[in-house]
Amino acid sequence: MLTRRIAALLILVLSLAHAQPPAPRKPVLVELFTSEGCSSCPPADALVTQLDRDQPIRAAEVIVLSEHVDYWDTLGWHDRFSSPAATARQTKYATRFGTADVYTPQLIVAGREQLLGSDARAAARAIVRAAQSPDLPLEVTGLTLHDHRIYGAVRSTAPPSLSPQADLFLALITPTATTPVRAGENAGLTLHHTAVVRSLSRIGNGIDLRTGPVRFQAELPNDTQPLRIVIFAQAHDLGPILGAISLPAPSTPPPTSAGIH
Repeated sequence: MLTRRIAALLILVLSLAHAQPPAPRKPVLVELFTSEGCSSCPPADALVTQLDRDQPIRAAEVIVLSEHVDYWDTLGWHDRFSSPAATARQTKYATRFGTADVYTPQLIVAGREQLLGSDARAAARAIVRAAQSPDLPLEVTGLTLHDHRIYGAVRSTAPPSLSPQADLFLALITPTATTPVRAGENAGLTLHHTAVVRSLSRIGNGIDLRTGPVRFQAELPNDTQPLRIVIFAQAHDLGPILGAISLPAPSTPPPTSAGIH
């Protein structure tokens, strides 16, 4: 009789455990520095596509930024997404991490670790570690679209003791893109990209985020492709990512708010 009661109690405990809602995933920003002119980059592009699509790390909501550098553009193929701003950001990371030079493909996980962009195991381990660090929840409200510009505001739903030296960034990304490459190291290949950064701008700092909603605006790219918005807070001088949020850019009247749940 006692054994039956213990067994019933165990069944009840297990059923209650399974009934609990899953723990919320922590947003982890993963930046890939890549180029269509680099033959080593397609495997890294495929890796971030898998991370974005499958979300395989249980504790993490992986938010991808594919940042196309421009230093490959003189070597046989001009990458249509390349940007000197991406090269400048990667160069600043190289100084911070003490690497000898910039290279592609390179992953930066949560502003905390850098690694070879095609190393899936190292990327997974770094994402798991990043998901264990404290998180700054962000919420975006009032998204509107007017005269080829996006307007909105971002605030922290639970402000911590955020350093005034933190920076707040806004990225506009194209969720997916395909390019038939006709020259250079990837000549003859059709390359598939995920979360291509079209613009990245600083919209505020830690003090702004503490004292109230930070209002922002961003000009849309000159094409009709769907866009997403990524906003993240990063410790000054490209330090650790403190919090991030990703959501669709408005194309029709959007909900009044979108946040991390």
